[in-house]
Amino acid sequence: MSEIPDDLKYTSTHEWARDEGDGIVAVGITDHAQELLGDLVYVELPETGTDLGAGAECAVVESVKAAADVYSPLDGEVVEVNESLADSPEAINEAPYEAWIFKLKMADPAQLDNLMDAAAYAEAVEAEEH
Repeated sequence: MSEIPDDLKYTSTHEWARDEGDGIVAVGITDHAQELLGDLVYVELPETGTDLGAGAECAVVESVKAAADVYSPLDGEVVEVNESLADSPEAINEAPYEAWIFKLKMADPAQLDNLMDAAAYAEAVEAEEH
């Protein structure tokens, strides 16, 4: 079973969101997602200043096996991107919950409550595997 930290929120499309305070969330892909993809070789980051709707495609992660879209878990504006991933996309494989892809200024922090907690995400992953 993949690692699923209790302090994060999750989407059914395998993104995680960490509340950084001041209306900012860091967003990345889950351990399960990076395991499915394999060794990452490229990350296409969103543009800072981009307004996103929840569920909008906003980034791409590519591995030797496949490319996968990354979706915004919430409505908001991209305020920072993790530029270091351009040179070392494998950081997501090594530490998926530390290697955030972008940070979002939430339009409505109450939307966090609509995301899955760790237990619900674990159930979703298990259901997907069977």
